[in-house]
Amino acid sequence: MGGKQSKKQTSTELTDKHIALLKANTKYDEKAIRDWHASFIRDCPTGRLDKKKFVEVYQQFYPTGKPDKYCKYAFETFDTNNDGSIDFEEFLLAIAASGQGDLNDRLGVAFDLYDVSNDGTIDQKELTNLIIATYDLVGETDRKGDKDPKKRAADIIAQLDTAGDKKITRAEFIAGLKADPVLRQLLAPNA
Repeated sequence: MGGKQSKKQTSTELTDKHIALLKANTKYDEKAIRDWHASFIRDCPTGRLDKKKFVEVYQQFYPTGKPDKYCKYAFETFDTNNDGSIDFEEFLLAIAASGQGDLNDRLGVAFDLYDVSNDGTIDQKELTNLIIATYDLVGETDRKGDKDPKKRAADIIAQLDTAGDKKITRAEFIAGLKADPVLRQLLAPNA
């Protein structure tokens, strides 16, 4: 009673309340939620995914790349309560939003990843850093000419920035990527 308690559940138990919340906010049924949970707990017995484990998971998917920089941005996007770890609820909601939502929702998740400053816009520095992180992740070493991250970021901003303020808003990002499948594949391959 006198001790501090987090508002978020830190145990490994999946309650009926959590299942109801996840069913309401994803397209997963109870069986799928329980299967995801069992897998999550198998990989994260404490019920929490820390940054180190997050990088290890990405390393499995990109064995020839260097996921550290990319994972920093992705982890911060998925750790919605900013407690330094991802619990099962944050994990499944992130998986669902990036893979199940409609195109606007999936592009919104991608926008949140790129908007490192959380100011509702993506500037050239943020975009350049994410392009570098993505190149590192996939093992891309050719960064000259059109593949130069700073040039590529400037070109993308020039293409998507309809307001002319050298920043991309969420609306500009979503509209631009919906209209350009090649750019969508580059910036939001899962969308």
